[in-house]
Amino acid sequence: MKEIAPRVEIDLRKIKHNAQVLKKLYGEKGIQITGVVKGVGASLEIAKTLIESGITSLADTKIVNLKRMRMAQLNATFMLIRTPALSEIEQVVQFADMSMNTEIEVIRALSAEAVKQHKVHSVILMVEMGDLREGIMPEDVPDFIRQVLPLPGIRMAGLGTNFACFGGIIPTEQKMKEFSDLVKTIQKQFSLLLPYVSGGNSANYQWFKNTKDVGMMNHIRLGESIFLGRETVHGSPIPGLYQDAFCLVAEVIESKWKPSVPFGDRGRNAFGETVSFKDRGMIRRAIVGIGRQDVLVSGLTPVTPVEILGSSSDHIILDAKSSSLRPGDEVRFSLNYGAMLSVMTSPYVYKKYLHASEKDDSSVNRTSA
Repeated sequence: MKEIAPRVEIDLRKIKHNAQVLKKLYGEKGIQITGVVKGVGASLEIAKTLIESGITSLADTKIVNLKRMRMAQLNATFMLIRTPALSEIEQVVQFADMSMNTEIEVIRALSAEAVKQHKVHSVILMVEMGDLREGIMPEDVPDFIRQVLPLPGIRMAGLGTNFACFGGIIPTEQKMKEFSDLVKTIQKQFSLLLPYVSGGNSANYQWFKNTKDVGMMNHIRLGESIFLGRETVHGSPIPGLYQDAFCLVAEVIESKWKPSVPFGDRGRNAFGETVSFKDRGMIRRAIVGIGRQDVLVSGLTPVTPVEILGSSSDHIILDAKSSSLRPGDEVRFSLNYGAMLSVMTSPYVYKKYLHASEKDDSSVNRTSA
């Protein structure tokens, strides 16, 4: 019987290997890892694999995902890494052990709810270091902390920052020193010991490898480098890690010789785009049954020797080249982070977990050092 398609094949053995290597690597310089599972839809199978690898803290941006992991009784600390919305405060306190924050109004609401639920909720204040997503401006941090410390039900757990997510700002030696200097100043000024100095994400790898001093940083949030084995500033493979833990498989639903350029009066396509086409003469055009509704097509790279010509909401059109693709054949694709995120959150793409019972095998190919 044919396998379900489209599907994403997820090699849990490779994910576990990547997580263990990174945990050891960062741990050698005193940095603990939180596994960020938002890019994999907070898959319980993957979350359990991270815990088995020794990672004890899991993070997501969506409270519904933290709730699902909490209800599954996973043995981990749960972190909300998007500033909480005022409309979800009750659930944040209920299902997240800690959250990253930038608004005093939100923290006051967390305080009131924590008191109501007889809990202590930990907060990490995010500092703006130039990427211009979330963050308190550095000069405003002391006054902000003065307002946080007296709040009942709130534990000031740390300071964090973010790089290369919105503005593409790189965590350079200078940027990281500025962040560490701020942490030192805050700890001295308020006589605080901050258990979390969260200095970034998968974009920090090159800085981490090259720096002689990680400064005050003792925590990092990793998703892409665990799942895809890459740092995110240049997209370079990390030595010793697998880059192919995820593979998208789609089924051919049509394969015919057709012109390479549409014929007739032409306007915009279904997405409002005006597309140009290269005249290749007659080619074998193959269509696979998946499209933009389910995957970021620009983030796919065919493993099968074909070329992506374009896509609509439910179709990807390929130049089959020398491949004798027929209906029912399968085409395999590697994924970047955006493509992985989209297929993992699509309800229309089947998830197939490989090696669920054997997650350690050094014989599988991975990037060499």
